[in-house]
Amino acid sequence: MNWTFLENVLSGVNKYSTVIGRIWLSVVFLFRILVYVAAAEQVWKDEQRDFVCNTEQPGCENACFDHFFPISQVRLWALQLIMVSTPSLLVALHVAYREHRETKHKRRLYRDKGSIDGGLFCTYTVSLVFKIALEVGSLLAFYFLYNGFEVPILLRCSQSPCPNTVDCYTARAKEKKIFLYIMGCTSILCVALNVVELMYITWKQLWKCFTRRYIPWVISNYIHNAQESTSSNHKLHTTIESISKSICLYVPQG
Repeated sequence: MNWTFLENVLSGVNKYSTVIGRIWLSVVFLFRILVYVAAAEQVWKDEQRDFVCNTEQPGCENACFDHFFPISQVRLWALQLIMVSTPSLLVALHVAYREHRETKHKRRLYRDKGSIDGGLFCTYTVSLVFKIALEVGSLLAFYFLYNGFEVPILLRCSQSPCPNTVDCYTARAKEKKIFLYIMGCTSILCVALNVVELMYITWKQLWKCFTRRYIPWVISNYIHNAQESTSSNHKLHTTIESISKSICLYVPQG
């Protein structure tokens, strides 16, 4: 499988991401795509040919393999990588839409086309929610399809057309199990990063709304109260001076 296109897409999205989003991209590149390309594909390369059962019955091995592995683990892993990376395209497309609008109107419409606010905030939030849902869904699929992340060496099969219960053996079972654990751990890490990033951008947006709406109001009230206080002090000072002058007029001269 050629991963160049996916790598280019994620690299383009990187400049519009938060710090946490860049960490997520690094995890996807280093611990998922590179591990998959460099090692995992080779481990599962001939998985069906290496799946052996102690029978000569034609079709028995294929039936048992399809029963225990309805979807190839490595293909499901690849599908997961593609699915969790695709929502990042939403952000890139939204930024491209902003650039198109500025080109069409021939003037600057946004202070920063990549700033996560307004419509882009909604798009970014939706992409994170999709990533979390797809990651969790993939982990659940692995768990229910393969009884967790176990890869047993010995499997007992009684599927038709097998003449009786036969023993089947999985090649490189421990190695596959290690890679599945790596996949599971990195997937959980990515979910955690996505949740933290979602909380971060939500808090940042709420703080931005608060500062835009309430800080100017607080400052305006403070200035208004200060002006009223100054005016009151001035009136009080004028009144005191008037009273003092009146008292001086009625004081008998010695």
